[in-house]
Amino acid sequence: MNTIWSKHVQGIHTLYSSRTLRFNDFFAPQYLPLFALDGDKPLKILEIGCGPGALAAALHRWYPQAEITALDRDSEFIRFARKNVPGVTFLEGDATALPFPDGTFDVTISNTVAEHIEPSAFYGEQRRVLRDGGVCLVLSGRRGLHAYPEVKQSDFEQAFWNKVAQHDDSLERYAVCKYPMSEMEMPHAMTQHGFSAVRTGYAIIDLTPDDPKYPAAMAHAMIDARRHNDLDAIASARRSFPDHVSEEEAAEMSRIVNERYDARIAQYHRGEKVWDTGVSITMIVRGVKGGNGGKSSC
Repeated sequence: MNTIWSKHVQGIHTLYSSRTLRFNDFFAPQYLPLFALDGDKPLKILEIGCGPGALAAALHRWYPQAEITALDRDSEFIRFARKNVPGVTFLEGDATALPFPDGTFDVTISNTVAEHIEPSAFYGEQRRVLRDGGVCLVLSGRRGLHAYPEVKQSDFEQAFWNKVAQHDDSLERYAVCKYPMSEMEMPHAMTQHGFSAVRTGYAIIDLTPDDPKYPAAMAHAMIDARRHNDLDAIASARRSFPDHVSEEEAAEMSRIVNERYDARIAQYHRGEKVWDTGVSITMIVRGVKGGNGGKSSC
């Protein structure tokens, strides 16, 4: 059982809540033209590094004729996805040794995975399992925009996070973002590893709870996504550094976080505009595996 990512890097609720927002149907008009897939065909789609299943759930909604398979090496992510995302086959497995025969899929897709895997292994396995004319879609988070109210932390909070920072070596220990690429490097990498007709595009996801274009439920979800991020970070600190972070400290930090976000939701319901925002930019790189002169039939 592998639970490194969910326990020590990014928690289940952080990933599921933030990705459910980013792949909300509200934003489908941005993604679908960039994916450029034929939704009327019974495509076989493989998501690599699916986490707890939010993108796979969106693909199931957006391409109802498709057969969606999603894979991740973290056992807890797969357990959560199987329980909460119907209509998708979830498997535990390694992106560098995909458990499928050659030419199995019409489409491979990944979201914020390429930066963690050596490129020849990442692209090589996808070329292998794609049929000729199949499409490789690589989604990568770019630098976004974040504007949140300045929060004056108590001495207790500052001491907690300072202590965690002294011991946290998770990025190095778990090779997080070991293979980053710029916006120029990413399409070159796809071309260098055997894909043709490579093209790029960007989805700009504006998460501003006070904007009236969003229904109340979605505004709540935006605020709670930040809550989950903070709570998961506290829980991860307790799991990763039990000798330095006590259960009582973690519980008190969680109480403070919940109180803060409850107050933000109360402001929303009173109509007090804060205009806090998080704008994420997702780069989509699309390439085609050989065959048909690089022309996709998906």
